Amino acid sequence: MADALEEEAEPTISIQEYLKGVEEQELEADLVLGGDEGKECTYTNGYMKRQAIFSCLTCIPDGNAGICTACSLSCHDGHEILELWTKRNFRCDCGNSKFGEFFCKLLPNKDVENLENAYNHNFKGVYCTCDRPYPDPEAEEQVEMIQCCICEDWFHEEHIGLMSSDEMPRDEEGEPLYEDFICQICSAVCSFLTLYPQTIWAGNATLTNASKGKDVMEDTPAACGPFEKLESGTCSSETCKVDHALATNSNLLSVGNGVLVGENSDKSTDQNQCIQGAGLSSGCLLGIDLAVAPPVLEKSKPMFLSKNWREVLCNCEKCANYYSQKGIRFLLDKEDSIAEYEKVAKQKRDEKLQQQDGVDLNFLSNLGHVEKIEILSGIADMKNEIHAFLESFDASKPITSADVHQVFENLARKRKRMQ
Repeated sequence: MADALEEEAEPTISIQEYLKGVEEQELEADLVLGGDEGKECTYTNGYMKRQAIFSCLTCIPDGNAGICTACSLSCHDGHEILELWTKRNFRCDCGNSKFGEFFCKLLPNKDVENLENAYNHNFKGVYCTCDRPYPDPEAEEQVEMIQCCICEDWFHEEHIGLMSSDEMPRDEEGEPLYEDFICQICSAVCSFLTLYPQTIWAGNATLTNASKGKDVMEDTPAACGPFEKLESGTCSSETCKVDHALATNSNLLSVGNGVLVGENSDKSTDQNQCIQGAGLSSGCLLGIDLAVAPPVLEKSKPMFLSKNWREVLCNCEKCANYYSQKGIRFLLDKEDSIAEYEKVAKQKRDEKLQQQDGVDLNFLSNLGHVEKIEILSGIADMKNEIHAFLESFDASKPITSADVHQVFENLARKRKRMQ
């Protein structure tokens, strides 16, 4: 009987493990919320490039409305709320015509509708091609999902369209090697990416243009096309590969109109002449008009992109117009990426922690000498008491409320003796 009770008992963790877990959860929350403390509705910011969005199924069960962090906390407290992570180009819907007689407590005067907002089935609480909720109440084990950077839907690995011989790019420890993922459906819209250097693809496999009957995924380098090899900064003939220049020459930079230039002009002359010789004198890195002759994939497959892949994209006028026609102009916006969003969130978190430390220091600096000594002494006593408790405590046993009370009783007795 005792053995059975031990098996049913909840696993225990140490205080250090608990505090570390709390810190990781706080960091994860800050990354998702983008540093938004949820005090003000974001509606006045217009269609934000990226922000955390929630769906209230209590108010909008059909899932055609989204609300910001502040409104999820202030206006929809106690409702059935879905966390949708982040969405791009979105404006808070809370209290508009979709909510009937329900008004936003933070900003009651809003437009009737946000016409530029886009909604998918995630707002109803279902994801992937299987249209299942997450967490899935019918699943024996919850499987992590990955988000497409184009449509922003979430997918199970077994439903993203990988062939049996394909694998997601991961390192030896199982961590993702890719920065962004494009789902099977959206890969057709992004077929132009097959014209870029193989360095934009994560892992060993390389996507190539399949318009001539080749398979979409190959393990060998792409055949010569608009990007051809550039050997040591000199043009050896028509086989000048721009992808080699982008991948190996740190002096080459992609700037405004898409023309490659060098940090030092004397080093970039041959490279620029070589690029022009490859038919790129128009300033387009691809050398073709995508609107006229976009590559066609024989079979769409998911795409896994490497770190900073967006920086390689051509942003000449014709390519930019093509992106706009396809509804993916956001790929040229650095602030759109999740990596940049999380980078800004970390900066805001660090600033907030520094401000908190500054408040503590200001508080101490305004105290008299005696008060400072008493507070600092009290903090030191508490640290010592907790440290002593942890050293003597059996890590295999759970910490109870009685243990916590005992720590504070020991502190009180110590302070009383000192007085």
